[in-house]
Amino acid sequence: MQEILMNKKKQQRDWGLIADKFDEISNYVVGPEINKEICEKLNKEKNLGKVIEFGCGTGYFTKEITDNAEHIIATDVSKEMLAAAKNKLINFKNITFQKVDCRKTAFPSEEFNTVLMINVLHVIKDPAYAVKESYRILKPGGLLITIDLTGYGMKKLEMLKLLFRYLRKIGKPPTKANKGNLSPSDLDIFSGNSGFSIKENILIGDKIKALYFKGIKHE
Repeated sequence: MQEILMNKKKQQRDWGLIADKFDEISNYVVGPEINKEICEKLNKEKNLGKVIEFGCGTGYFTKEITDNAEHIIATDVSKEMLAAAKNKLINFKNITFQKVDCRKTAFPSEEFNTVLMINVLHVIKDPAYAVKESYRILKPGGLLITIDLTGYGMKKLEMLKLLFRYLRKIGKPPTKANKGNLSPSDLDIFSGNSGFSIKENILIGDKIKALYFKGIKHE
């Protein structure tokens, strides 16, 4: 946990540097197709109740669940990202914003119906901390949704193209990723060790892949 706290300021600084152009960069690096597929999947998630989103970034995906949630607390470690999200989502009245590290929060246990993390687990060290914290703050029967871009299942040529685009727009990764090629079995391990029952654990996307995982906290 000491290492997490030591890296916290660096994460905030790194993501803040690209906040104003993050959506543009994302669409260039991974392409709009996978982001569209993620949005379509999120739109189908119903009755989410009280939601906390970790790593909301600019709020690109947050807006996709607003109609299906009572209230959303959108969080990020970067104040610049949160400022961008507030500006983008200003007309949505059921969203509030907080600066939070997903691996250690001050929220009470059993506070939320849903935890949402998109492109978080593969860019933080020790993602198991985030999964365990999600379990703690979820109500019994609560839902964890994680979605992560991954090299798992991608063709080598597509991986090289993606890496080239990433290096061209961003340079070296803004944070030291734990594991860029998360697999369904990795999510099985993280969730199982934390106590979740797996509801869905699939690979989506054509050329660019993402893991779409849903876990339920035991009643």
